[in-house]
Amino acid sequence: MLRSGWRYALLLLMLVGCSKAEEKAYAPSFSEFSNGQTKEYIIGVHPLHNPQRLMELYGPIIEYINVNMPEAHFRLEASRNYEEFDKKLYSGYFDFAMPNPYQTVRSLKHGYRIFAKMGNDEDFRGIILVRKDSKIHEVTDLKGEAVSYPAPTALAATMMPQYYLHTHGINVNTDIENRYVGSQESSILSVLRGHVVAGATWPVPWKAFSAEYPKQASQLEVKWQTEPLQNNGWVVRYDVAAPIANKFQVLLFDLNKSEDGRHILQRLAITNFEPATDETYQPVLDFLDAFSKQVRKVEW
Repeated sequence: MLRSGWRYALLLLMLVGCSKAEEKAYAPSFSEFSNGQTKEYIIGVHPLHNPQRLMELYGPIIEYINVNMPEAHFRLEASRNYEEFDKKLYSGYFDFAMPNPYQTVRSLKHGYRIFAKMGNDEDFRGIILVRKDSKIHEVTDLKGEAVSYPAPTALAATMMPQYYLHTHGINVNTDIENRYVGSQESSILSVLRGHVVAGATWPVPWKAFSAEYPKQASQLEVKWQTEPLQNNGWVVRYDVAAPIANKFQVLLFDLNKSEDGRHILQRLAITNFEPATDETYQPVLDFLDAFSKQVRKVEW
């Protein structure tokens, strides 16, 4: 019995050890790279998804660029939430970044310039989800209820839905409870689990959620959607050497010219990345001006 007990204890320790190893392997890795010669550039993508999902979707782009730019090394770094990403972006921590349009125009004051953007602007819009068994039929039915969003600085998934509510009879500062839940997935799940009566997100994470969890998604519906704006931008810090920035840009634009590249883009639910400049985002500035004056003040 004593020997059996020791065997049981040893087996238990092995299982616990394996479990911890699996958990550790499951987490995204942000390992440092340095061979003493090749310069490393840090790439930041705003929290479109949770860190693990973001690494799964955008990691292949960085791998593709690394393969095609042996003279440099690029490392993708995820951020836990919008607040963390904002701090890194506005401190100049990232060499290249793909912020949302609000963060894109703000980055211009922090040492960056715009060189590209996501295509498919028609998908950059806010959507508001409710449960299909909900008693919410009109926008004004939301009065006195809770609504979820990823973060205050999310443009498509927060500001644009809040502006929509404002223009349809809701004072978002007094008529409803605004819950900022940290990510697109959390906003969707908040509605699904009944924590809020409505939740805001945008088409890309909603399409991804619907594809991965069709049974759960079938319990929800897109009740309202906003007009579109320019999609997420790509920015580069001004001190990044022009040959590096230019080649990075060309590789992004060429993704849709190969089968592997098109597969990468398909997983992102877009068809291409395209050229952009500071002037491309003037409509975003116009929206932020109206939003800040009419809904709630934001820095831009």
